[in-house]
Amino acid sequence: MEKPGFWDKPQAAAEIQKERADLLDTVEIYTKTEKRLQDTIELIELAEGEQDQQMEEELEAEIDGIAESVRAMELARMLSGPNDQRSAFVSINAGAGGTESCDWADMLLRMYLRYCESRGWKASITDYLAGDEAGVKSVTFSVEGKAAYGYLRAEVGIHRLVRISPFDAAKRRHTSFVSVFVYPEVEEDIEVEIRDEDLRIDTYRASGAGGQHVNKTDSAVRLTHLPTNIVVACQNERSQHRNKATAMKILKSRLYDMEMEKRKAEEDALHGQKKEIAWGSQIRSYVLQPYRMVKDHRTGFETGNVDKVLDGSLDGFIEAYLIQEGAGGPEK
Repeated sequence: MEKPGFWDKPQAAAEIQKERADLLDTVEIYTKTEKRLQDTIELIELAEGEQDQQMEEELEAEIDGIAESVRAMELARMLSGPNDQRSAFVSINAGAGGTESCDWADMLLRMYLRYCESRGWKASITDYLAGDEAGVKSVTFSVEGKAAYGYLRAEVGIHRLVRISPFDAAKRRHTSFVSVFVYPEVEEDIEVEIRDEDLRIDTYRASGAGGQHVNKTDSAVRLTHLPTNIVVACQNERSQHRNKATAMKILKSRLYDMEMEKRKAEEDALHGQKKEIAWGSQIRSYVLQPYRMVKDHRTGFETGNVDKVLDGSLDGFIEAYLIQEGAGGPEK
């Protein structure tokens, strides 16, 4: 930072300054935890042979606190990928099953919005296609917050729901599938080439859940990237210009993610690995009947408190995935 010309490129300099601040924070946390551990060891040595119940309880609490700090540092290490600290776009798409899957997609949307709220992230719906009778066919929302992509990428895959259908008069058990995709938000300094001739731009009248986004002009924008057939849309703004800008941002993120996945697939092929998202290869099952349980099939992490999970309590699942990934598990 002291080199001549360092500040000639303000944006690049700001990124390096931010990275330096993050590294200093990490070093400070490590130093404090190390000192805390050393102090606790000394207290344990002093307490040996004494029958002091209160001191034992205080030492146990201190050890638990140190373990929590170590766990937090371990998770921070898992979020060291090139995009992990970025904000994200999340796309939820109902699978086969009509109203059942649309309702399940709506339940997942609520779950993720509550999870984002619990972490202090800002979530904004950018595109919403309602189901014919209930729920949502597809929805995309942005998530602004530190490491949003790093955490939410653990949710990419097929999510399976088993329950007694509220839409079935015979009260039969149904299985529904919904896909979740997460893309890192592309920063302005990352070049993603999108040629004008490769784009088809359509405008249409916006619509949304509860009518909160409905207006009387063709302000919604749909972009089709012809070479890849990727389609993105945005309708949450009243201005067609702002909707187009947001749609372009989502498209850049998807194209960037596609390129990163392509490179990863090439690396995996060299190592004989294969990772595929397909119907029937769900990453997690949410069972409401005949018993109640949510289980992640990648890590084996599970809980019987289904309601808590559907209310956005996902930390256990996401942390188990990140730790397994960092340890070189099957999903790395």
